[in-house]
Amino acid sequence: MTATPLPRTGTAPDGDTPAEAAPAEAAPAPDTAAVADHTAAGPATGAGAAEAVEALLLVDLQTAFVTGDEAVPDAARVLDRGRALLARARAAGALVVHLQNDGAPGTVDEPHTPGWELHLPVRPGPRESVIRKSEDDGFDGTPLGALLDGAGVRALALCGVLSEMCVAATARTALTRDFRVVLPHDAHATYDIPAAAGISERVPAALSARAAEWALGDEVEIVPRAADVTFTAPRRGR
Repeated sequence: MTATPLPRTGTAPDGDTPAEAAPAEAAPAPDTAAVADHTAAGPATGAGAAEAVEALLLVDLQTAFVTGDEAVPDAARVLDRGRALLARARAAGALVVHLQNDGAPGTVDEPHTPGWELHLPVRPGPRESVIRKSEDDGFDGTPLGALLDGAGVRALALCGVLSEMCVAATARTALTRDFRVVLPHDAHATYDIPAAAGISERVPAALSARAAEWALGDEVEIVPRAADVTFTAPRRGR
């Protein structure tokens, strides 16, 4: 794969993404403040808009990771975007899956501790469910793949934490299973990477999150905003 300095975005087969424009001035390096400026209003159309997806995976939006001292730096933004995505997915009749990590004993997400609880409310039903997992990859040892296949889902969007761990691992497996994957840039987050002697200074969380989505390769569709994601009901749910 040949890397380019431009952000990677998905190209919708129906022509929603416009033709390649003339080169523009290079964008500044992403930072937390700039990312937080994106709005959750939508859905959007035009340059950033992606073809509709049939499922939303909310990855590890658990209390420990989005509130209090253990929260990721951009927790408020990720929760805001997650709520907006969840509302639109429900309204469209898309499949909604809340992935919930079962941490090891003594960790902040140890099962049945306050930090383990999902932060956004769940509406259990035929089109919304919770899947618990013990690995980064939401497909590993869980019924996620069977659930998506059974509903006829072919395209999905992800949001949540942590960008380089559970979000990336789940997105990568979805791609290998031939799902179309949309990842809104402003709807996932991680922690700062601490400085390491002889290796690097501290890496801000926003840069780490950007590197994580870039590392997913050319098949993932990265859109700038959660507002660029639209939903439809899966074929077998219509």
